[in-house]
Amino acid sequence: MKRLAVLLAVIAGCVAAATALASSGALVGTRHTSLGTVLVNARGRTLYDLQGDSAKHLTCTGGCLSSWIPLSGPASATGSAKAADLGQAKRGSSTQVTYAGHPLYTFVGDTLAGDVSGEGIETAGKKWYAVSPSGAAMITTTKGSSTSTAGGGSTGW
Repeated sequence: MKRLAVLLAVIAGCVAAATALASSGALVGTRHTSLGTVLVNARGRTLYDLQGDSAKHLTCTGGCLSSWIPLSGPASATGSAKAADLGQAKRGSSTQVTYAGHPLYTFVGDTLAGDVSGEGIETAGKKWYAVSPSGAAMITTTKGSSTSTAGGGSTGW
């Protein structure tokens, strides 16, 4: 019986911590990586967008969400990230953070701050790209170098 009480207390503590973390909002910042300066979350994890994804048409659904985690909640900007470029897309009963109109995700394969292992991965014929502070895709041009697409905004990449 004591073990059950301890287990329930631990679970309640985890739920409370998760709720507090979720309600504190999302932070979008910047970090220098092997691709150049990209948007990152509060833990320094690279933020990605799926080619063709938009705030009005979220194409990463179902099984896609097991590898690509939507950045959710109200967001604030730090570093070279621009608060004016932050927005939200409706995702079910919650919201997903957008930047220059692009929904933002982290990749489960990135285990350390600054990792960019999701760059260029293809899902259903569309590619994932890290996002620059201008809102443009960081498209790898040759091994070890990249460029951001011109302009930024909702280009559909």
